[in-house]
Amino acid sequence: MNPKHPSESLTILTDLVLPSETNPLNNLFGGELLARMDRAASIAARRHSRRIVVTASVNHVAFNRAIPLGAVVTIEAKVSRSFKSSMEVFIDVWVEDRESGSRTKANEAIYTFVAVDDSGRPVEVPAIIPETELEIQRFDAALRRKQLSLLLAGKIKPSEATELKALFI
Repeated sequence: MNPKHPSESLTILTDLVLPSETNPLNNLFGGELLARMDRAASIAARRHSRRIVVTASVNHVAFNRAIPLGAVVTIEAKVSRSFKSSMEVFIDVWVEDRESGSRTKANEAIYTFVAVDDSGRPVEVPAIIPETELEIQRFDAALRRKQLSLLLAGKIKPSEATELKALFI
């Protein structure tokens, strides 16, 4: 199985915020944004693995900026790291100013997907070779996030969380 670059999984979804998708403050519902991010991330994971993928977890979501009614929202998702059958997908959410056209980062999220076969059993996925400085940072941090998740779930012992220990030693 040949390794791939994060850019090969890049998925960009651009859409408009409509009145039925907003809260009483006329901002995009958080759940609506989560659904959009999940769709973009699943496409990125599928592009990387070329398999059926299922959402395993939403590891991190930051709602840093409200997204107003009528805004153009762009969601960019790409695989930041792959493990045996799982893939971490990093998602950046951008809002475009209606008048100037300038883009501002509004939110970000990290999802984990697992590639499965037709019967739902996990299957191996290609490795990732990061290229840019940001891709390398996200690739390295993904292992720490995975170890922390496994540690908190009781699936590994603290002594096995080598990447986490390295932060404190």
